[in-house]
Amino acid sequence: MSVQHPIIAVTGSSGAGTTTTSQALRHIFRSLDVEAACVEGDSFHRYSRPEMELAIRKAQEQGRHISYFGPEANDFTRLEALFREYGATGNGQIRRYLHNFDDAVPYNQVPGTFTPWEPLTAGTDLLFYEGLHGGVSGDGYNVAQHVDLLIGMVPIVNLEWIQKLLRDTSERGHSREAVTQSIVRSMEDYIHHIVPQFSRTHINFQRVPTVDTSNPFSAKDIPSLDESFVVIRFRGMKNVDFPYYLRMIDGSFMSRMNTLVVPGGKMVFAMELILAPLIEEILDKQHKGA
Repeated sequence: MSVQHPIIAVTGSSGAGTTTTSQALRHIFRSLDVEAACVEGDSFHRYSRPEMELAIRKAQEQGRHISYFGPEANDFTRLEALFREYGATGNGQIRRYLHNFDDAVPYNQVPGTFTPWEPLTAGTDLLFYEGLHGGVSGDGYNVAQHVDLLIGMVPIVNLEWIQKLLRDTSERGHSREAVTQSIVRSMEDYIHHIVPQFSRTHINFQRVPTVDTSNPFSAKDIPSLDESFVVIRFRGMKNVDFPYYLRMIDGSFMSRMNTLVVPGGKMVFAMELILAPLIEEILDKQHKGA
């Protein structure tokens, strides 16, 4: 962690809704006139898309599984090195993973490849990470220890699978069968490298549908925010003003001493209400330490 060069990370598995959280945070950054160095977790994959397909086939031939959730397909030590360097100096190297043609055309590259590594923009106020592994920790790496505010996006798993299935088939051109196989192949890494992160977060936002998601593999649409509640769990945080949140968010209630539940339609408002003061506190410490 760093007072002068703080790091905020949103972590959640593919299809968890980290993009919604990121949009809320970017709105907060704009309102606070914060310049953030933005880092995409996918840029720390080890393999391009063709290389990953080859690695998957080789692993299957050996009776193993490989997925984007685990250390074999990601460079966790390099991600930790970026966080460590940014915390110490405000600098570091980043690149982009180009998911589709819209991403790739400006770089004159093909989808599923990486842009070259390049320095972060100098003079940023904080580093903002969005991806799978903002709170990952394991043998030889501990990314979580460098994060000043770690936010988990954790829909219940059936909803997560629905979001992934519909996103990857409609936006990334994958077949439903291929996405389903990807979910099955990823399960061991999901259990060992994704789930434990949510015990290291400062705040988790877990979306729970109020409609039937019993068979996510046959779903035709994603339950809307209004068809869900959001469970917000605070971990290791002092002076959380729950009475204020209850007054401000219509329909909210406490389910446990550290857990606030809000209507799904209020999720973005709740995020901004809760996260903006925390970010202001981080920036106040930064200015006082300057």
